[in-house]
Amino acid sequence: MLGPVILAASRSDRMRRLISAAPVTKQVVDRFIPGETVDEVLPIIQELTGNGLELTMDVVGEDITTPEQAAAARDAYLELIDRLGPLELGTRAEMSVKLSMFGQALPGGHELALANVRPVVEAAAGIGTTVTLDAEDHTTLDSMFAIHEELRKDVPQTGCVIQAYLFRTEEDARRLAAAGSRVRLVKGAYKEPAEVAHQQKHEIDKAYVRILRTLMEGEGYPMIGSHDPRLISITQELARTAGRKLDEYEFQMLYGIRGDEHLRLAAEGHRMRVYTAYGTDWYGYFMRRLAERPANLGFFLRSMISRG
Repeated sequence: MLGPVILAASRSDRMRRLISAAPVTKQVVDRFIPGETVDEVLPIIQELTGNGLELTMDVVGEDITTPEQAAAARDAYLELIDRLGPLELGTRAEMSVKLSMFGQALPGGHELALANVRPVVEAAAGIGTTVTLDAEDHTTLDSMFAIHEELRKDVPQTGCVIQAYLFRTEEDARRLAAAGSRVRLVKGAYKEPAEVAHQQKHEIDKAYVRILRTLMEGEGYPMIGSHDPRLISITQELARTAGRKLDEYEFQMLYGIRGDEHLRLAAEGHRMRVYTAYGTDWYGYFMRRLAERPANLGFFLRSMISRG
């Protein structure tokens, strides 16, 4: 399987230097990451929302090694919020954050990450939008869920992400499927050991459907993070069975992948949110997108050959 190999490469400094230096890399990366600065992505935000889509914005970068870098990540999100405010998009443009960017892995990281993310969550609420805490590898999740619970005391619309491939997630979903919660369900994009996660695609897919049913039958707001046509159809059927209206759940897909499907779902009246990343530290994010779908890797390799 190529996925684990690509994920290993995402942590390799040598591979980072090699891929980053390739002349055609930026042209290919632009498919998934439309800019490096707020100024570059604002037109994208306006274009997508003008087409009836919604967004969740991610400032890429996870290799935080100092408290100063964590503070800079916080400030990058605060700048984004400051620029989004005048657009008056409300929840049509929310944010996704990785707590690793806010210092979670540093000494005292739990408290540091909470202190850094809290002003971002509060500022987002101040312009009428929300923040979702992304899930990372399994060793970080207890801290993430604890921070999520703490933030929701003051900003209850704060969302979180759960990953279908982890054994723990079915129990997490039952706990989170409560009134007022916002939960994004994804398959998972980190290399996890067999002791904690399903390893086979068919097992992950089955777990995804079980967890999705729990969320749909619960009282919270499910956010379905998948490009899989079969899972999208299953979502629609489970929503109908649960008696959910079209505005009581949403689909989420990555910028640059299945753009026609984004527009189709929005045209049918679904809430369709595009996960849109930007920033200079794009390598880890880009490599995980390749690992998630072999089609992404094929696109990258074909582009490298044709443009090289």
